[in-house]
Amino acid sequence: MSVSYQQIAASRSYSSWGKDSVSQFSRPNSTSTHSRNARWKTPSAAIIPNFHLPMRSSEVKNRTSTDDIKSLRLITAIKTPYLPDGRFDLEAYDALVNMQIEDGVDGVIVGGTTGEGQLMSWDEHIMLIGHTINCFGTSIKVIGNTGSNSTREAVHATEQGFAVGMHAALHINPYYGKTSLEGMVSHFQCVLPMGPTIIYNVPSRTGQDIPPPVIHTIAVNPNFAGVKECVGHDRVKTYTGNGITVWSGNDDECHDSKWDYGATGVISVTSNLVPGLMRELLLRGKNPLLNEKLLPLIKWLFCEPNPIGVNTALAQLGVVRPIFRLPYVPLPLAKRVEFVKIVKEIGRENFVGEKDVKVLDDDDFMLVGRY
Repeated sequence: MSVSYQQIAASRSYSSWGKDSVSQFSRPNSTSTHSRNARWKTPSAAIIPNFHLPMRSSEVKNRTSTDDIKSLRLITAIKTPYLPDGRFDLEAYDALVNMQIEDGVDGVIVGGTTGEGQLMSWDEHIMLIGHTINCFGTSIKVIGNTGSNSTREAVHATEQGFAVGMHAALHINPYYGKTSLEGMVSHFQCVLPMGPTIIYNVPSRTGQDIPPPVIHTIAVNPNFAGVKECVGHDRVKTYTGNGITVWSGNDDECHDSKWDYGATGVISVTSNLVPGLMRELLLRGKNPLLNEKLLPLIKWLFCEPNPIGVNTALAQLGVVRPIFRLPYVPLPLAKRVEFVKIVKEIGRENFVGEKDVKVLDDDDFMLVGRY
């Protein structure tokens, strides 16, 4: 009797499942009492607490302790430069990270808001984290933004990030769709077991505050490193008074948050441009004069939603190509003229790069919609 290929394939598929697997499902055309009454059972992976796919590695080359992350004072939310076709300009990126290292920055956030992680595919995102670790992991702490409003995506991306060697993860609360406070806690508890983690609270972007009860609940986890807090000084004081590490998420407040309210430091956009001055502001004691000197630059950087300002500034400084992934577009001509004046007032020698600052014409910028 001849046997068709389809019958052989079906037989192999059936036998590969095993009797225990098959018996969980009733067959539609079966008349046996056992099959009719069989019930589907939840896969064990779905009911084991903190179960993760076997992507996690015992490799410890780039592993760091939570205490090491807590000690970081100046962390740059690093910009991602682009080539004319919209791909990453890794040569410009490496040069920018090197400038941060040379001026004493302690760590970088890869693929955050400033780095435009929201415009990256996850393949791009994880590649850039891995590239940064591979090139600079022994010189600076690399914190990957692997947060998402989808817990599934956040878990998977964080596993991948630690698998390629990142030192810590940055996690935001679920945005747009939002969730309950209990949902926030559960979301963070799914990612905390994987490694050192910074929680990022920025209600102006997520539409939902992470209140202190949520932070206090998850702070007992040994992988909880601290909070990047954007709500203000009172919230910073609430945490530092209870021994929780805080980084200011607001460049214009970071000096006072550090010296008057106990913050460890800042996760900064401005340090992309003036890392040396930001280090001085955070490490060398209270300095209201320097803080006042930097405020016009900081105000300029945030006159439109981040990262529009820093993208424009780095292009004017000749550090990156004047290429934008849409929906971001450069600041208008009047603002670019204003930036040239700000650079001259602060001193070109304090900014990254070696080229003269330029206004740039509108036609000098390239906007990329497909990449």
